[in-house]
Amino acid sequence: MQRFLLNLCLFFVTSLGVGTAVRAAEETAPGFVSKAKQIYLVEAKTGTVLLAANENQSFPPASLAKLMTMEVVFSAIKRGEIAPDTAYPVTEFAWRSGGAPSGTTTMFAALRSQIKVEDLVKGVVIQNGNDACIVLAEGMSRTEAEFASRMTARARDLGLTRSIFGNSTGLPTAESRTTVRDMVELARHIYREYPEFYPLYSQPDFLWNKISQRNKNPLLSLGIGVDGLGAGFAEGSGYAAVASVSRNHTRLFLAMGGLASDKERLEEARRVLEWGLSAFETKLLFQKGEKIGEAAVYGGASSHIDVVAKDEVDIYLPTSNPDRLAGRIVYRWPLKAPVREGQDVGVLRISAGDRIVREVPLVAAGSVEKGSLVSQASDALMELASFWL
Repeated sequence: MQRFLLNLCLFFVTSLGVGTAVRAAEETAPGFVSKAKQIYLVEAKTGTVLLAANENQSFPPASLAKLMTMEVVFSAIKRGEIAPDTAYPVTEFAWRSGGAPSGTTTMFAALRSQIKVEDLVKGVVIQNGNDACIVLAEGMSRTEAEFASRMTARARDLGLTRSIFGNSTGLPTAESRTTVRDMVELARHIYREYPEFYPLYSQPDFLWNKISQRNKNPLLSLGIGVDGLGAGFAEGSGYAAVASVSRNHTRLFLAMGGLASDKERLEEARRVLEWGLSAFETKLLFQKGEKIGEAAVYGGASSHIDVVAKDEVDIYLPTSNPDRLAGRIVYRWPLKAPVREGQDVGVLRISAGDRIVREVPLVAAGSVEKGSLVSQASDALMELASFWL
């Protein structure tokens, strides 16, 4: 397997934050250029970054903010805070700001009616209803502003550090910002954590208040296997979209922004997703539990310990002219004894050319107990020497 992982080197770092399994590239993949000003494309199973440009550059989320709204709602249902049959009132604020009088996308909720959470969820996911968002926000947090603060706090909990939400709808507000990288990570999270709700993103239509509306996501019409998630537009930043596509057991997540028109958004989404589905294949690098390398141990009965990944390590590679792969094992140094089997040790960073395309958590393959006083003293001297060097 190691023939795919060339130049596996060992690097020591004094501090390492082990977070998500994906690290973004600073530029787009060689040989493919997107019209989107911001773009991030990831293969779901391996977490391989296929395409990235300005992925951490912020822009107004517009209706993409509804993905965060739904994450908060889905999480509340899953934890039992609210139930699908919980009913919330349609206030005048919700009706005027997001309902029929607003002239924006709406589920046509009737003023002063009571609507169940399960129907409000469909109103948001399928019909992109701003009234449904506000009714949920007010019902769960008293005011929409309080709910927006909850959205931002939840984003931080999920590691979406560059996203701020000023309301539940994405309607224009100076406080709302996000990035395409955060949107991809949010979409992946929703897909993994809420399988019972995810099919709603591809439900073709929904009838409410005697009005039947088609799913508002324009990317579903592409006919290439897109099954979510949403689209948005904001003055000054252009057209944006977050998409998930599945074909032949391969799933991709895409977020892009800064496109000039709805037509360009559709054409670019089709081009990027087709490229991602057809120009790559999965390669296995290491079997589950296979030794990937070693980490030095300080003050232990043994000076080194083998490190492994908990699952298979594979990568989604170009089928033609693939870049040369390189790997780095990165961990806190010195790794102090005792070390227990299965203990988090560090990460394996895999690069294709000059792009980091995947990051895999590593654990100890066995245990190392504390060594004798002599061995601990020897290691202390080596650490001191390394410090001065």
